[in-house]
Amino acid sequence: MSQGGAAEGKAAKPQDRGWAWMVLLAAVLLQGLTLGFPSCIGVFFTDLQHEFQAGNSVTSWFPSIMVAVLHGGGPLCSILVKRFGCRFTVMLGGLLSGVGMVSSSFCKSISQLYLTAGLITGLGSCFSFQAGVTVLGYYFVRWRTLANAMASTGVSLGFTLWPLLSQYLLVEMGWRNTFLIFGGILLNCCVCGAIMRPVQLASGSLLQSPKPGEEPGRRAEEAQLSNGASSPHPELQQQTRRTACFQMLQKYLAFDILCQNKGYQIYTIGVTWMMMGFALPHVYLVPYAIQNGVEEHRAALLISVIGFINIFIRPLTGLLSGHRVFTGRRIYLYILAVLLCGLSNFICVISAEFSVLIIYCIILSIAMSGIGALTFQVLMDVVEMDRFSSALGLFTILESITLLIGPPLTGLLVDITSDFHYVFYNSSFFLISAALFMGLSFCALEKKNKLKEASKVPLDNPSRYQYNEVPTEPQSESQSPPAVIYITSI
Repeated sequence: MSQGGAAEGKAAKPQDRGWAWMVLLAAVLLQGLTLGFPSCIGVFFTDLQHEFQAGNSVTSWFPSIMVAVLHGGGPLCSILVKRFGCRFTVMLGGLLSGVGMVSSSFCKSISQLYLTAGLITGLGSCFSFQAGVTVLGYYFVRWRTLANAMASTGVSLGFTLWPLLSQYLLVEMGWRNTFLIFGGILLNCCVCGAIMRPVQLASGSLLQSPKPGEEPGRRAEEAQLSNGASSPHPELQQQTRRTACFQMLQKYLAFDILCQNKGYQIYTIGVTWMMMGFALPHVYLVPYAIQNGVEEHRAALLISVIGFINIFIRPLTGLLSGHRVFTGRRIYLYILAVLLCGLSNFICVISAEFSVLIIYCIILSIAMSGIGALTFQVLMDVVEMDRFSSALGLFTILESITLLIGPPLTGLLVDITSDFHYVFYNSSFFLISAALFMGLSFCALEKKNKLKEASKVPLDNPSRYQYNEVPTEPQSESQSPPAVIYITSI
């Protein structure tokens, strides 16, 4: 290659420098605007109850739907990214989020709020967040791990600032005008998306291609399906449709991994069960504090304390878990964080004084930082990276189901008993039982694996039977990143 061609190729690669850092800043803002947003819903909980004359269970469906859709919309986001690219998907998500919150300010019933703020805003947040994380894989190669770690600080910033802003606007303008302003704020996701322009390579092709990459044998399969679709035989057409449906499920939802990989089975079941109680303090902590005489602005400060501490603890947890001492043992560090999170809830049962609740928030934030930093790292340890995207798609859908039903069921129990303590009892039960289940199961799995190694029984595919940490190495610059990875944050 001539010197001019080499210089042109070098100038055409924006990865890890230049505009890539502007894209990283946009990703930080996106995570604060999307994942951090549900943290402020508890501030409006009491006002929404009074406005619509609704109980705890009915009102809690609103944040539950929002969080569940935010977590469970990964496969749909993947399709949009592969078809239209990350930039379009982020901007579409910002538009949906803004329209959803503006529409919410005009709602006349709580059920309308489920549709506008819950479904529309939740889906928009999912599109913006997950596509925003995906685009970092195109702009960063050498510094990809650092970029993702820095982007995750946006979640903590959102947890810190959203509740404070919500409480101020609620007192000054009421919840309807506040939701209207929130719609305008969330439209800034479109600005962040506009910054995320496609990456241009030296050859003139787009690294962030809107079309999915072809897989080996893909053309042959498509030709076979096409021939089957044009066939006059109904039985062959039906078989072709079943094959296409199975291939779609295999691509986006890894049921085969769930059936064969014991580590993935245990981890998915444990995290799905844990999510029944994980979100409860976020929804009910503010109304619980207000009911026990804490001033509204101080109650909103509790959520901000959790977010502020997360800013510092989450990166430290990520660095700690990356130390070679924890190689192969990250799952137990994660289980310890889940157990601490469950035990911390008993502090609220002891006392509801503001000073005690601050202590609770500090301990809870430390535990949450461990869970948030390790959830997907552990998943990478138990699943081969070439199947990680589809495994994560099924993982997020299952956890979104329990995120959806957990708060309303607990709210129904509170309505029946008129005792907010059941919120924290339920949360502790699900978290502690999930930690014990995962801990005992992975210990038994490792013991079984050691016995098999001792008896020298050959395993055709060890990852199907054991917890096995799969090493991941950074991709070289010549390799393009995966088209999409479903990423959520807890």
